[in-house]
Amino acid sequence: MADEVDAIAAAWLAERPDLDVEPLHILSRIARLAQLLDERRAQAFAEHGLASHEFDVLAALRRSGHPYERTPGQLIEATHVTSGTMTNRLDRLAERNLITRKAHPEDGRQLLVRLTALGRRRVDAALQELLSSERALLGGLSPAQRRLLAGGLRRLLHTLADR
Repeated sequence: MADEVDAIAAAWLAERPDLDVEPLHILSRIARLAQLLDERRAQAFAEHGLASHEFDVLAALRRSGHPYERTPGQLIEATHVTSGTMTNRLDRLAERNLITRKAHPEDGRQLLVRLTALGRRRVDAALQELLSSERALLGGLSPAQRRLLAGGLRRLLHTLADR
């Protein structure tokens, strides 16, 4: 069951037999999967009126549990963006009534961002769509293959995070 990555690796091996092209077999496939997943996720979120980056913020709030609120700093940490980027995202989400912002009751210098009922419905529906789409993508793998793949990717991420 050869694919485009096999062809690319074989071509490099023919041209540069002195190189070990094994990383291409794994990381090029991960790159192609990432592109496919980005497209599928964007489509699932768009069906619910959200961009991927908006889903990230709303999902971070939703995962936080009732009352579904966090400080902007906590959201920055959860979504890995800069403070300026987060401010812009929060402004747009507030304009659409998906979040509210209020002064932190214990520290007036900080804000609390809260998921609105509309925001909660929107992120829940988008998550359901996402999981359905991604479950279909994994349909060709057995449960054992999915567990093995998840474990290998987890180890790879841990290895890369330690560098």
